Amino acid sequence: MIVTVFRARLKDGIDVPALEVMGARMAELAQGMPGFISHKDYVAADGEAVTVVEFESMELQEAWRRHPEHVVAQQRGQREFFSEYRIQVCELIREMKLPR
Repeated sequence: MIVTVFRARLKDGIDVPALEVMGARMAELAQGMPGFISHKDYVAADGEAVTVVEFESMELQEAWRRHPEHVVAQQRGQREFFSEYRIQVCELIREMKLPR
């Protein structure tokens, strides 16, 4: 499993409804991609937004990263919405669950 962690801070004065529409479309698009497992969004107490996305393999995660509509959204995010961001792509080494 490949886990992508996207952490970002928003610019002041952005068009929040436009960002929400774009985010909803990206979630819908990701869910339709082969190998998609899950997607979760969080906002930390300090205002940092965190998105965690899981795909079955690196190949399928890369297909998502390169999807033309996602590429446009990435560029728009850099230009219009995010003052900073960090993307971490990780391979799952171990997983523990309760209940088992």
